[in-house]
Amino acid sequence: MKKVRLKKKVLVLFLSLFILIFLLLGLYGFSLSKVSSSDEIVIFNVEAGSSKIKIVDSLKNAGLIRSTFAVKIYLFFHNDLNLQAGKYELKRNMNATDILEMIHYGKAIHESVKVTFVEGKNMTDFINTIVSNFPYTEGDVKEVLSSREFMKELVEKYDFLTDEVLNGNIYYALEGYLFPDTYEFPKDVAIKDILIKILDNTKVKLEELNLGDEEHSVHEILTMASIVELEAVSEEDRRRVAQVIYKRLEMGKGLGMDVTTYYAVKKTLGEPLLMSDLETANPYNTSERNSGMAGKLPIGPICNPSIMSIKAVLNPSDTDYIYFYANIKTHEVFFANTYEEFIDIQREVG
Repeated sequence: MKKVRLKKKVLVLFLSLFILIFLLLGLYGFSLSKVSSSDEIVIFNVEAGSSKIKIVDSLKNAGLIRSTFAVKIYLFFHNDLNLQAGKYELKRNMNATDILEMIHYGKAIHESVKVTFVEGKNMTDFINTIVSNFPYTEGDVKEVLSSREFMKELVEKYDFLTDEVLNGNIYYALEGYLFPDTYEFPKDVAIKDILIKILDNTKVKLEELNLGDEEHSVHEILTMASIVELEAVSEEDRRRVAQVIYKRLEMGKGLGMDVTTYYAVKKTLGEPLLMSDLETANPYNTSERNSGMAGKLPIGPICNPSIMSIKAVLNPSDTDYIYFYANIKTHEVFFANTYEEFIDIQREVG
């Protein structure tokens, strides 16, 4: 009898223990389950350096988990989980294990920044735009732009970039090749990735223009387009300016366009040009006083031109103008066939 009673007690104890464990496991599972059926989004921030205990407590305070005790037990048995800093988009119908996994893999919200690069601006302006929108200094950006190794990689990557851009006399290899547009970047984007995304867009735009059959190289076309961009505003004036460029090159004359001198001596448009500026022997300076540039284009683009200016170079006006005078204040452009006409326009317009 005693043995039978003892066996019954052991069985009852075993069953009770089994039921208790089952209940505890059920409670543990319930404690890790979703707090709601709602798919309401909660933005949850994990600060850098936060301990796991602090993160779990914050999840509880945010109403995203049922039990801090259960979650801490889970983390104890899964101590390989690394809860990464960042801003997370969590939902109330996510269970605790899914939340922890999301934070472990760092699936944070990557905040983006929209940046507009303006038509006709040169690399100095582009650098300032990058510095204004991202945590980089002017020196950081210039270091990347001056990396010959990186530029060679880009020449290998993009068909429209050739060894012409690697000429040591060029101020910035990518001047003229960064298509002006509005771009969206991750807030923590690297400088190289900024440039690559813009160049990807440039590739698309240039492919749409089908430049393969042109007499001039892409580099020459972009160089002419950059001059057109700064000299005229309307589509027709830009086509006429492009025609003047072709005509003067054909005649072996210096282009004589002040915008190239401004770029050569690193002055902003509107500043007074000195005689020494016009006479400077620089491969960007097309002043007729720089005799070495007669019949030549600048060594490279002087700004980043718009599609309109590129199209103007591809489709110049059917005229025979040799001179033009651009009024910086009114953006009017006056064209002439002779030097005498050009001088008369200068005197009249001022």
